[in-house]
This record gives sequence, structure tokens and C-alpha cells, in this order.
Amino acid sequence: MLNEFKDFIARGNVMDMAVGIIIGAAFTAIVTSLVGDLINPIIALFTGGIDFSGWFYVMGDGEFASVEAAQEAGASVFAIGNFIMAIINFLIIAFVVFMLVKMVNRIKSMADKDEDVAPEIDTGPTEKDLLMEIRDALVKQAG
Repeated sequence: MLNEFKDFIARGNVMDMAVGIIIGAAFTAIVTSLVGDLINPIIALFTGGIDFSGWFYVMGDGEFASVEAAQEAGASVFAIGNFIMAIINFLIIAFVVFMLVKMVNRIKSMADKDEDVAPEIDTGPTEKDLLMEIRDALVKQAG
């Protein structure tokens, strides 16, 4: 069983998956920072600083100043604003990832185009051409 596990871990696709997960986690931090620190402030500038996370409904009795206060008090909270903010953040992150993938694909296609346009090197006459020249020379000599 230990040998089977070793064989499973040693496969290339498992290692590729592990590298992808690690890079994905690091990329998540970058995208989260991009959305939270750069894009959301720009959106807040255009929307007048509207923060949807303050929109909530307490199911039952009680009034609370914030979602966090209601949740700490143990009240059932329908946090509409948090859900709306999650959707907005998802759309922003999806758009950023789309633009990143589009840019990477453009770079790949430019690299592929450069490989296709590589100049052909003149290698001279082929073996068949040389044999035909020898044949013609022998025919001339004999004739």
C-alpha cells in the first residue's frame, strides 16, 4: 500500500496539480488585494460610497446597528448586503481573471506566430538531386 501511495504521489499530474493549487492560492491573494484595495475604492467613488454590507434584516425581535452586532447577539440575520457584495466581488474577480487569461492567450499566440515565421534554412541540394546529377554526368561521359 505504501508503494502504491508513493507511485501515486510520484505521478506528474499530481505534482502539476499541487503546483497549480499553490500558485492559485498566491494568485487569490493578489486578486483579492486588487479588488479590495484598487477596484472597490473606484466603484465607491462612482457610487457615492454606497456600502451594501450594511443592508440586513433581523429575523425575529431586536434592532442592531450592524450585521456583526446581530450575529454576535445570536440573532438570525438575513444579510442581503453581504450577499450583494459577494456577487459584485465575484463579477470583478471574474472579469480580472478573464482579462488576464485573454492577455496570456495573446502572448501565447504571438509566440506561436514567431515560431511559424522562422526563416527556412537553405540546406542545399537533396540526395536525390545529387544522384540525378551523377547519373546525368555518367550518361554524358558514356555518350
